[in-house]
Amino acid sequence: MDATMERFAARRQLVFQALGVFFVGNALLAELVGGKLFQVATPWHTFTLSCGVILWPLVFIATDVVNEYFGRDGVRRLSFMAAAVIAYAFFMLWLAQWVRAASFSPIDDASFARVFLQSRWIIVGSITAFLVAQLVDVSVFRALRRRTGGRHLWLRATGSTVVSQLIDSFVVGFIGLYVPAALGQSQAETAFTFADFLNTSTSGYAFKAAVAIAITPLLYGLHRVIHVYMGAPDESLK
Repeated sequence: MDATMERFAARRQLVFQALGVFFVGNALLAELVGGKLFQVATPWHTFTLSCGVILWPLVFIATDVVNEYFGRDGVRRLSFMAAAVIAYAFFMLWLAQWVRAASFSPIDDASFARVFLQSRWIIVGSITAFLVAQLVDVSVFRALRRRTGGRHLWLRATGSTVVSQLIDSFVVGFIGLYVPAALGQSQAETAFTFADFLNTSTSGYAFKAAVAIAITPLLYGLHRVIHVYMGAPDESLK
């Protein structure tokens, strides 16, 4: 292997590692903050959103870039790694609840449980939805890439996200928020109804779809940077 190929292989590996850390890190953070809901009022409708939507657009970008450069295997590998890390994080949080807080601790046991442990259903729902959505995303992305001959990055990136997040938004909302409320296991002060589930899921999906379109220029810019860094041919950036 000559020096050029060695440099390309090393840079390619570094790009995958960086994208992997970014992908897994943001997926985990999205799960941890997903139990907090907020509302955005408009003249037409009041949208109820999970704080997780702040981070998921970053996961979308990482997914599409990994899919573009490292294919289906790369996305699947990172998806299963992210799911494993999320499950591990929840297990460690579950263990941490049995360590009693000191009387002078700024975070008491009740606060710790309310912030972290109330999201166990969200984590179960999110892992399920995340894996299904990622597998759908990569399949739609690759199918559109083949149909367009590698052209129109915006079409495969937006199309795959719009389809996969429809699944993700409703599955995670149903398992993570509605099921624990229906079973009486939610720690929320007010009951989370089926109407709330529909509102939250629809609002979250609308937000994700809008963001998927809005971040297209950023996706093109990131592709350009990676092309230049790895020395990939510019002809494939279309």
